[in-house]
Amino acid sequence: MSAYSVRPTPGDSSWFTRDRFGMFIHFGIYSMPARHEWVKSNEKITEEKYDKYFKYFDPDLYDPKDWARQAKAAGMKYAVLTTKHHDGFCLFDSKYTDYKATNTPCGRDLVREYVEAFRAEGLHVGLYYSLIDWHHPDFTLDVYHPRRDDENAFELNKGRDMKKYTEYLHNQVTELMTNYGKIDILWLDFSYPWMNGKGDKAWMRGKDKDDWEAEKLLAHVRELQPGILIDDRAGVEADMTTPEQVAITDWPRHKVTGERLLWETCQTFSGSWGYARDEMSWKSPEMLIRMLINTVSYGGNLLMNVGPTARGCLDSRTEAALKAFAEWMKYNSRSIYGCTMADPGFTAPPDCRFTQSQDGKRLYLHMFAYPFHTILLPGMAGKVDYAQFLNDGSEVRFSDGVMQYITDLEDEKLEGDPLVLYLPTVKPDHIVPVIELFLK
Repeated sequence: MSAYSVRPTPGDSSWFTRDRFGMFIHFGIYSMPARHEWVKSNEKITEEKYDKYFKYFDPDLYDPKDWARQAKAAGMKYAVLTTKHHDGFCLFDSKYTDYKATNTPCGRDLVREYVEAFRAEGLHVGLYYSLIDWHHPDFTLDVYHPRRDDENAFELNKGRDMKKYTEYLHNQVTELMTNYGKIDILWLDFSYPWMNGKGDKAWMRGKDKDDWEAEKLLAHVRELQPGILIDDRAGVEADMTTPEQVAITDWPRHKVTGERLLWETCQTFSGSWGYARDEMSWKSPEMLIRMLINTVSYGGNLLMNVGPTARGCLDSRTEAALKAFAEWMKYNSRSIYGCTMADPGFTAPPDCRFTQSQDGKRLYLHMFAYPFHTILLPGMAGKVDYAQFLNDGSEVRFSDGVMQYITDLEDEKLEGDPLVLYLPTVKPDHIVPVIELFLK
């Protein structure tokens, strides 16, 4: 069994730590300007101007069945869809607002279609809901609000009542938790108590758990959806911590107890979550595969984002990135599913990563840099019964503590009792080759 214990969670994490890989989907009317999902705040767009996107929103190529098929082919086992992002626009048919997809030319409950499509492919279903809402008339101005720099910002803020907005927030989350069947993950996003205005705008404070009445909200969600996993961005402890757009180099721990946490990192193919037509900083296939391996090697999950176009389809760059995952996962997914951080006694060589099956019986060596002829695994002599390349099941010969030369030279005794793996000169045709080690 795995040597690592994780801080217990109220939600059911058994499937989550097995599946390891999911799809994040950022979709909304911000796909129309195609300049990042924060475009309304970044460009300080007025309601009148932003309403143009509401007026013409019509994703005629929206086909979540196709998204689900591509996610499954890429090896993803679950998905999380933005039901409402910070601009306040809802993809679902909420009875608490007119600002929703059913009131646009689209005229459809896009969340319902997503839920049904992904369930049909056997994928776990997650929903994202923004705690922030730049459209709602009672959401108070702060340092992220599009109207923050208006000359009359203070006057605009007068009369706004966060209590009324919080009631709206709770009502909409209740809709999401009751109208779409079993939901496996709820992503709430996000709290920012550290952000405050300066000078004559010092009143523009950030928002946190008290603004959302987070304890009450999470308790209600768990009543409606027993077993659901909830992220930690409402400002209170939940099931999982969610580092974003960073390279994790160790297993995240609880700040007080030091316990390892259930965790998931969310990442993008490019520099934007929502569709960004002119964004050019797309990650290479090699970087994407390494990101997945690195995440699992530290006991976490990878939630990889796609940003569909305004017409509702995945663009060619996104599809190409998904295919890179599909090609690698087809043959190497056994080193990802049901795997975690390797036991403390196993140290990966330079430019390599270990993952280990949770039953402890198999160790997977991922070679980021392919070596010439041999690779040494320190301290592992006598611990391996059999070795093979995962992509084709071909045997990898090895020796314990001795370097065996195919010459007339004597065998060389090595220090530290390493396991010596003998590799073919030509690298297997996979971005990152994997060797499966069956442990004694």
